[in-house]
Amino acid sequence: MAKTGVLSSDPTVRARAVELKKELQRLVRNIVDDDDYSIHAVDRAKDALCALRELMLNRGSTVTLKLHETVSCPEEFKCPLSKELMRDPVILASGQTYDRPFIQKWLNAGNRTCPRTQQVLSHTILTPNHLIREMILQWCKSQGMELPSLVQCGREDCITEAERDRFFSLLDKLSAALPDQKEAAKELRLLTKKMPSFRALFGESVDAITRLLTPLSGSKSQSSVHPDLQEDVITTLLNLSIHDSNKKLVAETPMVIPLLMEALRSGTIQTRSNAAAALFTLSALDSNKALIGKSGVIKPLIDLLDQGHPLAMKDVASAIFNLCIFHENKARAIRDGAIRVILKKIMDGVHVDELLAILAMLSTHQRAIEEMGELGAVPCLLRIIRESNCERNKENCIAILHTVCLNDRTKWKVLKEEEVTYGTISKLAQDGTSRAKRKANGILERLRRAINITHTA
Repeated sequence: MAKTGVLSSDPTVRARAVELKKELQRLVRNIVDDDDYSIHAVDRAKDALCALRELMLNRGSTVTLKLHETVSCPEEFKCPLSKELMRDPVILASGQTYDRPFIQKWLNAGNRTCPRTQQVLSHTILTPNHLIREMILQWCKSQGMELPSLVQCGREDCITEAERDRFFSLLDKLSAALPDQKEAAKELRLLTKKMPSFRALFGESVDAITRLLTPLSGSKSQSSVHPDLQEDVITTLLNLSIHDSNKKLVAETPMVIPLLMEALRSGTIQTRSNAAAALFTLSALDSNKALIGKSGVIKPLIDLLDQGHPLAMKDVASAIFNLCIFHENKARAIRDGAIRVILKKIMDGVHVDELLAILAMLSTHQRAIEEMGELGAVPCLLRIIRESNCERNKENCIAILHTVCLNDRTKWKVLKEEEVTYGTISKLAQDGTSRAKRKANGILERLRRAINITHTA
């Protein structure tokens, strides 16, 4: 037996070592030469190095290649998407075989066609291809390699057939009598909270989200829906929307946005808060921002903000902020009364940080400036700059005031009096953040020019 650390004299082992070294050399060269190298490349280099180490330690001719094969394999064993050796081959509805993690990612992104043939899929159920897997195992054995277990592959969708059957059984119950609906909705809420694999499972079935909504969409009026049932269904939607691959699919399911809007108006306060949180997470996608804004959902969000329930305020403010990043939604928010409601809350000292950020975003709209002037925003913002210890709040306040100064000369007098009495703007020009200094100096320059013009006249 060879000593530890000395390469075996076995020609097969030596040949394998040569292959591994070449592969390692190529990978390291790519990592060194490419500033934008990927984690994927680092992992492959690490795996090749570990395999080489096993050979050097003379642990036998069987080498475990963890995530990426370091020798070429037959084309029929490669996944058409990853171009790598398949670990868990499955058959798509089109009859094509793919590696489960990669085709699952394709489906979770909202695609409903076969990547290879472009055929529209009749369903998204993935059937294990036992024949191909057995052939891959035999090939690996002949090459002295060990195919990693599915857990080693880091699959996010590790879910048993029994769990999958339970999932579809729960969906069926949502079309049954009220007691069954409540039981099923409660369990789905808990499963999608605790297990990311169940969130992903909703993306596999074309109609799973539609079936989830059956208890709510089937009722003639939301007032007739049991409040616990509504809360569980809406909260399950929130859980699904957390999963990045589901965001597009959830938002584009026809009844989702209308039912979230209805929940904002008629649900328990917990249901309303969770509906707002779902809209916040869904609006992370730009395409969803446009879709949600067009639906009219901003008005019930502002109404809920106006009601001021502590449990819902943060989620509502976050949803409004996210939606108003999209330019067209700013006009919608202003039209729906956002300025009045936000200013009132700020003046009352409620969630000032979050609401000032929204107000600063909306202040780029002319109508917002006009409303702020009418509602007494300028003295309020100046007071916050004087009294607040939060640099971010001061920065947002002075940014709003700068826009006011540029667009509404009638407020110059108030700004000048503030500066004469307290030196508020000058202090911020010296001690604020870089952006706050820039905005404060812009206001001071405007005021100086106004005084010079007056003296000249």
